[in-house]
Amino acid sequence: MKTYIYETIPSGCCEEPRHFEIEQSECDAPLDVHPESGESIRRVTVAGQALVKEAESSGSCGCSGSGCC
Repeated sequence: MKTYIYETIPSGCCEEPRHFEIEQSECDAPLDVHPESGESIRRVTVAGQALVKEAESSGSCGCSGSGCC
């Protein structure tokens, strides 16, 4: 069994997604509903040990004031 990272799909613009792990077989299809809460979820793409997220709509890439890493 592999452990996959999922996140909730925010219902509003001010809501932040919550991240959690779910163990699944590699043969299982990605979940679209949280098995306990029924909330809409999606599997997160992971590169190495970091979450891969799209840049904010504000144009920020998540860089600090001292520059991008």
